[in-house]
Amino acid sequence: MASIDKKEQCQICKKQFNSSELTLAAIVRPTVVDVIKKKYPNWNSNGKICKQDLDSFRRQYIKGVLETEKGELSKLDNDVIKSLTQHEIISKRPDKDKTHYSFGERLSDKIASFGGSWTFIIIFLIVLATWIAINSYVLLAKPFDPFPYILMNLILSCIAALQAPVIMMSQNRQEKKDRMRAEHDYKVNLKAELEIRHLHEKMDHLLHSQWTRLLEIQELQVELMESAKRERRNDKNEINRK
Repeated sequence: MASIDKKEQCQICKKQFNSSELTLAAIVRPTVVDVIKKKYPNWNSNGKICKQDLDSFRRQYIKGVLETEKGELSKLDNDVIKSLTQHEIISKRPDKDKTHYSFGERLSDKIASFGGSWTFIIIFLIVLATWIAINSYVLLAKPFDPFPYILMNLILSCIAALQAPVIMMSQNRQEKKDRMRAEHDYKVNLKAELEIRHLHEKMDHLLHSQWTRLLEIQELQVELMESAKRERRNDKNEINRK
């Protein structure tokens, strides 16, 4: 328990932290180390760094990579950088939260959905047929809308005049939804690309470290073998002397 609560210093901010809150400098990625050394040339690979400073330098590195490849960063790029450094999940359903939709927007979506269905077409044809039948056959003496059905034409014109802007409002809502989905897909794809690059760099770093350790082990084995040969040779010489 004492080892967990042991206080150690971050070599960047010089503040004291618990050992569990610090990261070994030796396991920091070389690309991030290059960014750190530009500001802190005395960076020591045997020291430790706190999470806040490490996240800050990771953010600078990712920002530098994106600026090099894309130039000026957009708000979406900054959101991805923030998500990467804070280890947040960025994937979500962009159309799940509908609480910010106004009553008019929700109403226009429902009207456009109903107006583009077979139910509306069938009901509309039944109403027209009933209207014509009443004014042409039932009320022959005194129809309220005789042929050529001027009142019906006026009502149809009003419906068409109102339906057009309602459909346009619904289309604007759909365009907004599509734009939100496209922005969300872009952020997810960009984060996935950066994460894959991060994994490649980490694998390269691990492979390099493993190769270095293997070479050191091989050198030790060679030294041990040479030492064993020398001891055997010395033992043979002593036996021959005797």
